[in-house]
Amino acid sequence: MSEASALLRRIRGWLVVFIVCLVLSGLTAFPLVHELHWTDDLLRSTPVADHFPALMEWIGRVRAGLDATDEKYPFVLYGTDWLAFAHLVIAVAFYGPYRDPVRNIWVIEFGMIACAGIIPLALICGPVRGIPFWWSVIDMSFGVIGVIPLYVVRRKIKKLAQVTENPPSAKSVCPVT
Repeated sequence: MSEASALLRRIRGWLVVFIVCLVLSGLTAFPLVHELHWTDDLLRSTPVADHFPALMEWIGRVRAGLDATDEKYPFVLYGTDWLAFAHLVIAVAFYGPYRDPVRNIWVIEFGMIACAGIIPLALICGPVRGIPFWWSVIDMSFGVIGVIPLYVVRRKIKKLAQVTENPPSAKSVCPVT
């Protein structure tokens, strides 16, 4: 297997993982109310409830808020449907680098910028919306974790570009004298 083929295989592997995570993240935003009920019930039946009272209080508050919103103003939850859709659309955008990584490296860089943007968003909007700081840290971790595979992919794409720009020719390998 050539170096270029190996790099392309690794790039595509990382991208598949990233795309799957984006899709899963998006899909989980659709049934938000039901997921929160399931999570709350599950956590209350484990030792987590005793060891992390602040978490349980927050989950209970969010559950109550979502239940009230769903009951009286279900159209507000349409916003989370759009959030889910955005994740799915962004995941589709990463098919470009999957097909042609060198040509579409800008999508990777866009993703890295988006990951970086999570941090100021959480730090600014979190307090404005009454989100506990520790929850904002969890939100920021998605940006930090998300940028890791993108950084790896970007480095591999740069290497692939070098390998494919200057492939070793027969002359450079076996010069005729």
